Amino acid sequence: MKLTLKSVWAELRYGRFWGRIMAYLIIFILAYVLWCVLLYSWQDRLVWPAELSQAQSARPKNAEAVSLPIERGGAVEAWFFPAKPDESGKPAPVVMYFHGNAELIDQQDRIIEGYAKLGLSVFLPEYRGYGRSAGKPSEKEIAADMIRFYDRLIRRPDVDPSRIVLHGRSVGGGVAADLAMRRTPAALILESTFSSLAAMALKFGAPPFLLKHPFRTDRVVEGLDVPMLIFHGTRDTVVPVSNGRRLHKLARGSTYVEYNSEHNDFPGEGNEEAYWREIQAFLIRPGVLSAPKPAPAAPQPPPAP
Repeated sequence: MKLTLKSVWAELRYGRFWGRIMAYLIIFILAYVLWCVLLYSWQDRLVWPAELSQAQSARPKNAEAVSLPIERGGAVEAWFFPAKPDESGKPAPVVMYFHGNAELIDQQDRIIEGYAKLGLSVFLPEYRGYGRSAGKPSEKEIAADMIRFYDRLIRRPDVDPSRIVLHGRSVGGGVAADLAMRRTPAALILESTFSSLAAMALKFGAPPFLLKHPFRTDRVVEGLDVPMLIFHGTRDTVVPVSNGRRLHKLARGSTYVEYNSEHNDFPGEGNEEAYWREIQAFLIRPGVLSAPKPAPAAPQPPPAP
């Protein structure tokens, strides 16, 4: 119907205009409620797509399996890769690495090799429902599992409990930060990590109170007093770079590094060596690693006769 002043006046006069407005408003409200119901129902699969991450290979021969029983039966598994002993004979530092939500401990060869070259043991805890681990993943249950893994780790004779590093990628950064709040590490590394899932939910039009797994990493880092290194990719479309910048702003004295990369190719082509140099330099400052010894001076040629 063509709207004219006369027709609008007629609609207002007979109440049909406001009736249509109310009908549209009710439809919008019902559609929004349905959208929120769907997001609430599907959020477990969105945050923890464990069905996409099933065990892919046998445990490496140089890895020790560590299992923790869980209350409803079964167990969660972790792999421990011991560092090669150095000349001092002291227990080695260790990094606990927490992977992203669509990954497995099976896929962390790059992390294992990189930290092994730096002289750290590597501890890879799996999430509930992922790979070989039983149970259903959730922020609360995974946080409790990581505390138990940490407490077991520090009792190992081949681990220096004063030199434990927590490193988390993507949602694993939220797991690492939560553990750092409950057990003080020597250092914390956050890689491609969101400031909070609550903030990301708003972008989908969902009120934060509907979240089962809010992961308020922003609030956690604001209260932490540990050395912190924050990495992020400038072209990250999964967790936009604004998240990393916000965490750096909130985390007192944190070191912040950006690379020209997306989310799943971090740190990006040509940045791998720089990435590991950054980690090494960062871990030297709190004493997790010793500064490399300077190369011996080249022998000087004998003076001319």
